Amino acid sequence: MKFKAIAAIRAIAFTATLLFQGCSDDGTPGRVLDEAANAGRAASTFKQSEDPYFHDMDGAVALTPQEVAGRNMWLLWSGGNDRFWDRMTQYTYGGFDLLKVISSHPSQGYSRTNRWTYLGLVNEPCFENAPGPNPQRRGLWLDVRSKDCAPDPFEDESKYPGVAVGSRGKPLGDGTTQPVGSFYGYATGILGLRLFPNPAFDEKAAKAWDAERFYTDPSYYNRKDLVRPYRVGMSCGFCHVGPSPVNPPADPAHPAFANLSSSVGAQYMWVDRLFIHNANKPEGQRNYMFQLAHTFRPGSMDTSLVSTDSINNPRTMNAVYDFVSRLGIDKRLWHEKLAGGELDNKQLNDFYPTGPLSEYWDKASATSRTPHVLKDGADSVGLLGALNRVYLNIGLFSEEWLLHFNPVVGGKEITPIRIADAQKNSPYWQATEQGTPATALFFLKAAQPDHLKDAPGGAAFLSADDAALRHGKDVFADTCARCHSSKAPTPPANLDLDADRCAGANYLACFKRYWSWTQTDAYKQSMRAIVQAPDFLQGNYLSTEARIPSTLLRTNICSPLATNALAGNIWDNFSSHSYKALPSVGTVTVSDPFTGQPVPYVMPAGGRGYTRVPSLISVWSTAPLLLNNSVGPFDTDPSVAARVRVFDASIEQLLWPEKRERDSLLGDKLPGTIDRTTQRSAVTIPIGFLPEQLQPTQARLRQWLHGLLPGLVDEAGGLVLGPIPKGVPVALISNLKLRPEPGDAVLVNAKDAADLVARLKLDLATAPANASDADLIQRFANLKAPMLELSKCPDFVVNRGHYFGTAEFNKQQGLSADERSFGTEPELSDDDKRALIAFVKTF
Repeated sequence: MKFKAIAAIRAIAFTATLLFQGCSDDGTPGRVLDEAANAGRAASTFKQSEDPYFHDMDGAVALTPQEVAGRNMWLLWSGGNDRFWDRMTQYTYGGFDLLKVISSHPSQGYSRTNRWTYLGLVNEPCFENAPGPNPQRRGLWLDVRSKDCAPDPFEDESKYPGVAVGSRGKPLGDGTTQPVGSFYGYATGILGLRLFPNPAFDEKAAKAWDAERFYTDPSYYNRKDLVRPYRVGMSCGFCHVGPSPVNPPADPAHPAFANLSSSVGAQYMWVDRLFIHNANKPEGQRNYMFQLAHTFRPGSMDTSLVSTDSINNPRTMNAVYDFVSRLGIDKRLWHEKLAGGELDNKQLNDFYPTGPLSEYWDKASATSRTPHVLKDGADSVGLLGALNRVYLNIGLFSEEWLLHFNPVVGGKEITPIRIADAQKNSPYWQATEQGTPATALFFLKAAQPDHLKDAPGGAAFLSADDAALRHGKDVFADTCARCHSSKAPTPPANLDLDADRCAGANYLACFKRYWSWTQTDAYKQSMRAIVQAPDFLQGNYLSTEARIPSTLLRTNICSPLATNALAGNIWDNFSSHSYKALPSVGTVTVSDPFTGQPVPYVMPAGGRGYTRVPSLISVWSTAPLLLNNSVGPFDTDPSVAARVRVFDASIEQLLWPEKRERDSLLGDKLPGTIDRTTQRSAVTIPIGFLPEQLQPTQARLRQWLHGLLPGLVDEAGGLVLGPIPKGVPVALISNLKLRPEPGDAVLVNAKDAADLVARLKLDLATAPANASDADLIQRFANLKAPMLELSKCPDFVVNRGHYFGTAEFNKQQGLSADERSFGTEPELSDDDKRALIAFVKTF
């Protein structure tokens, strides 16, 4: 029996290997061309539109034509990434399907009418719910444009001609011709998603297409060879447009453009429901991929989910505010050295050789005065480099990008995508580099703070007690301003905090000197005077953009452990030499997920171990709090009253840590909660996504496996890896490191990793049919030691840390020497905290 079971596991592994090979792109890195290049298109033919169609958004701010083009690029430009999002259906075994996301077929249980409450997606004004199948869109149930609205100007293919590749522009044998379309695509009724004719939809695909079965028949829509008539492209606006905090819609399902902001962030998006199209059905929730995505709280997502680093790491989709103040502090404090492929990033002075915007790059010293973008501050090569990288991460030039890793599942050595290759082989990338300077100008003009006092009824939520506000300012100065103010006293010369000398390897030592200074009475007295000044909030980014060591912050370490920006990894060209030279922060303390006991963990060097300080601008409108939205409740209502209510509850949990959610199994044995599977689940590969190599023997293989281990094959013939019981820590599985990586302190033995996976699969597959969840969890516990040894992030408590001003910060027992080295802090009284909250609401 044991021999046969091991043979079955090997058959599974063989199947998975063939499956991944079937999903991979063909080609040699550095030599493939994108679709635009193959069609002979030059980057100059993708000129961004200056049409002021979105004029009413962002407070109807007055924009120049160039700034309008920058906004249109942000909201519309997908740069050919519809190719990538079409393939994501294969990479997720049919779980993720944007063509279903934009649809309103009755079988789905969601449509335009409840899209906001169910998915948290922004309905574009001027559209109505699909009345039925649309014959002009191959029978798909898509939003239709309101009759009282003018046509979408960006669909005009004579002004914005699409890329004529494959079947585009060719007859389909049924009396129709596949359109070429606009390079902006067709509007879908959802801001940030655009529809493009699929160049693979040829005469054969047209004959095989059945729109009704696409929505209702799994044996049809789970076919790996199914060719859909359209692909869906995604713009940056998809994750960044949201209801305006100061002019919210009366009904979020029916906003006007005036009710929307380009930069506030998709704070209400349910990524778990978005990622698994049938998440509202029992079979969807039994999919482990749903259980993984379900750890993404609304408004957060793991941006490394596709180019996976094997760390479950959901992070908030932040608001973007006050670029002018942000660039000011970056020019003063954050000087990053660039080398190698990092030097291929475009800089602002490439486009603005004179004036203020030319001062952020020093070619002679290869130094960029730059924002620290992403939660770990990894995007550190300049503002334009950070903007441009986002387009790659959402699928631009996927022909090249997908050659460097296995999407979603990993299991392949990751190599860097080189900017030089994109500049040579992708007109879409070239056009993006030419367009993002205008987007930067747009944000410099439009991304202004949203103050509670300016919101309808907002004044009622602000304190009128001047004494309390003055006290709150002092509390902020003493406790918060050292991280959350870009206005600060000038450090004494003997601290040696020169911006150039403190970059890279010297950073941690400099930070510790800075932190010690902020604990002195001299610093606090000076900072109080600055905060009490009437102009304190004017031109204040309310962040230092500093990288805070995990040993001080004590929040979940999975974000600081992200590896995508390390030397030799996928985003190597988009992180600075200074980032890659950062030293280890030392030893942090995590919790055993089965007992709650403290466990020391040595943080690696080379960029990992730090979290960038977020801005507190308009924080009253952006709760829940912390980098993963884990502190505080969530409410689908974007009204002013609801935002303030959520903020009040969230900041109470921040300042009174004892009020935070506790773990469902271990309770107070942990300093917070662990994201656990909510019901029994499995990783299922539908039969339609199995490799063609196995199709001739599929019936025999299914019969053999089902007779040997029924838990490995479902009734339809799909492969099943499970059961994974309810209550198991999601990250215990998602964070497993099965390949060695450069710089690892402990090398992963490939055989040991394979043996662990085989043992776990076998333990689960051979469990009795009536095994309880507790019995199944024990099978995980039996393998706890090797699983934690192979974990890329063994910290499963998601809502811990940021204990400044609380008694929790001063509890030294169980902490490492590196954590204790930052000393203790004065504890705030309840009155102090209430006064601080009153002041923070004015931000």
